[in-house]
Amino acid sequence: MEEIVNALARALSFGTPLLIACLGAILNERAGVVNLGVEGMMALGALAGFAVAFGGGVGDGNLWLAVLAAMLAGGVAALLHGFVTITLQANQFVSGLALTMVGLGTAGLLGKRFEGQPLFNQPPEWPFTLGAVGLAVLLTFVFYATRLGLSLRSVGENPAAADLLGLNVSVVRYAAVVAGGALAGLAGAYLSLVYRPSWTDGMTAGLGWIAVALVIFVGWSPLRAVFGAIFFGLLYYLQFRLQGQAAIPSEVFASLPYLLVILVLALSGLRGQQGNAPEALGKPYRRGER
Repeated sequence: MEEIVNALARALSFGTPLLIACLGAILNERAGVVNLGVEGMMALGALAGFAVAFGGGVGDGNLWLAVLAAMLAGGVAALLHGFVTITLQANQFVSGLALTMVGLGTAGLLGKRFEGQPLFNQPPEWPFTLGAVGLAVLLTFVFYATRLGLSLRSVGENPAAADLLGLNVSVVRYAAVVAGGALAGLAGAYLSLVYRPSWTDGMTAGLGWIAVALVIFVGWSPLRAVFGAIFFGLLYYLQFRLQGQAAIPSEVFASLPYLLVILVLALSGLRGQQGNAPEALGKPYRRGER
């Protein structure tokens, strides 16, 4: 029993950055905007958070400012994606991929001076984990029980109808994209401040892509994202727990989360899970066009 409780606790810990990033992506996509740049925004958030927490070179900077800096970095990167896709109406998928490459490259370049540096003021884990679960509950309430959530979903489902009702589609989409980017940055901060209090190039390790896939897996539902994140967190826990204790090569365990992403996406497609996607997802809105 103790082993099961410990496994679930570690699964929730491993799944926390996935959950935060996934909630940000759900927020984006509920407003009709796809952002595949989650991985890049997480990397920028991780670097910004660590750089501020590192302070004046002694590893004891202000943690609250570090978290805010990470969210700001993710939000600014997302704002760029919003400008390209909402204002310029460029392809959302291409812009997101470019954002991932730019984010990873920029974080890797600017973060070289922090490689191998220690962080002495590691924040506790539980505020992030409980906050992520609470955010999932809050988003569910906002989506389905408030006027704000109705406006957000209307823009994602039928922007022309929302426009006729007096909603500013661009403003709603910009707000959702920037908020989603800030959450991706926060997920990155969890990695560099809590999970592994240090900075390493490539420390996001594909978690952003798993978060994007998790959105489809959970059918754009914030509450189901909690269970999805725990499930993938459990896979990460088993990956470390079983390495060296079985005849199966460790590389097999390391690849399990990524193989499962492919599997669940394929199963989602077979089940018609894409039918839960917002109707206008990935489509730019031009006023006056149908």
